[in-house]
Amino acid sequence: MQLSVIVPTFNEGPNIDELVRGLTTALHGIDAEVIFVDDSTDDTPAIITEVAATATLPVRCIHRDQPVGGLGGAVVEGARAATSDLCIVMDGDLQHPPAKVPELYRRGLEGDVDVVVASRYTGGGDASGLAGWIRHLVSRTSTLVTKAMFPVRLHDTTDPMTGFFLFDRRTVDVAELKPRGFKILLEILARQQLRVTEVPFDFGERHAGESKASFRQGMSFFWQLALLRFGRMSGFAVIGALGALANIAIVWLLTTVGVEYLISAIVATEVTILANFIAQELWVFRDMRADASPLRYRFIIAFAFNNAEALIRIPIVYLMVDSRHFTAVVATAITLAIAFVVRFTFQSLVVYAPRRSRRARQLYPSVDPIAPPESVESD
Repeated sequence: MQLSVIVPTFNEGPNIDELVRGLTTALHGIDAEVIFVDDSTDDTPAIITEVAATATLPVRCIHRDQPVGGLGGAVVEGARAATSDLCIVMDGDLQHPPAKVPELYRRGLEGDVDVVVASRYTGGGDASGLAGWIRHLVSRTSTLVTKAMFPVRLHDTTDPMTGFFLFDRRTVDVAELKPRGFKILLEILARQQLRVTEVPFDFGERHAGESKASFRQGMSFFWQLALLRFGRMSGFAVIGALGALANIAIVWLLTTVGVEYLISAIVATEVTILANFIAQELWVFRDMRADASPLRYRFIIAFAFNNAEALIRIPIVYLMVDSRHFTAVVATAITLAIAFVVRFTFQSLVVYAPRRSRRARQLYPSVDPIAPPESVESD
């Protein structure tokens, strides 16, 4: 095969036939295949199979019953299954025009670049397919923030948020990608120094179905950005900071209504311990859960440690307040900051240690396969 077109899909059944028809026309004369990596909960896989039976170019469907890594994970799985080294990624809703695929292919075929980005924001490009001024504002703002955080790696890219691009598997290390969201191009460009060029394209309107954009995806993007830029400890810090704010707020609320400070501190601590564990399971240490002890043991170990830490911390806070040198809120904030480092160390080296090897591991960088602590990029 000269080209593999990877299309991640989620409930895009009404668009499949039109997309394959458009790609068939656009790719005439090019030995290409189309790989749908499907996470749908509807009849999209059956529609892909039906369309593939009559298509004049090879069409495959990889349906994932248990999706890992979201859209980014789907792209990585498609890249592993691809026949060609040149792979084009595009959405299944026809907002990425099939007619543009040959131009991406021809530019990549020249061999002087590793990634060809179809950009909405370079000369002649257009983003009018974004629904409403809010989507336009969010897209522009997130692009500026992302480029500011990776000024070297994204120097040659005006649209790192696009989902329409070509990459060469011979130079892009797919095995090293750890996708956690839907901005897979950002993942690719942030992890390696690659040769990048762009071609403009018009981002069209959705052909059928509904947009998958949501507030949750927005939060997932910023989480992905933080992990790429600062590593796992940044995620732990965000969870810890939110937990600390919640702890302080609970203490303030309870003491305001007359509850004794010590009782308020205990209640706040137990609530935030539980909430922090859930958040760490879902986001910070999610990729380490498979090799770690079962969930019940992780919870028991983490809960016991955090309560032991609290048994030490709360009396210290009490003494700080009783000495009249600190207010309850300031004392709580200081001790929580110190506890952060202790908790991160314990969680990383003990709670989520692989069952096959309980040897002590260095915090940096091996504890974080996602990104080294000093960042993904050296600016």
